[in-house]
Amino acid sequence: MTTTDITTRLEKIEQLLVDLIQQKQQKEWYSTAELSELTGRAEFTVREWCRLGRITAEKESNGRKHEWRISHEEVQRILNHGPRPLVPRS
Repeated sequence: MTTTDITTRLEKIEQLLVDLIQQKQQKEWYSTAELSELTGRAEFTVREWCRLGRITAEKESNGRKHEWRISHEEVQRILNHGPRPLVPRS
C-alpha cells in the first residue's frame, strides 16, 4: 500500500465517522435559530421562509410565545435544495 492509498482510506474513515456522529445528533425538530446556523442565513430570513411558505414548518405555542419548528426531513431538503421559490400572490 502506498501513502496515497492510506491517506485516501483514512479520509474515507474520517468521513464515515463524521456521518455517524451527525446521525447520532440528529434531532426530530429544529428551531429557526438552529436552521439559521446550519444555512448561514439570518434567523429573520428563516422566519420569513416559514411565514411565506418557502419551507414547511409548524408553529408551536409555548404560553404567550409562538415559535416555528422545522422537521428534520425539511431541514435536509433545505440543505440539499434550498427553500422553495417565492410564489407571487395574485
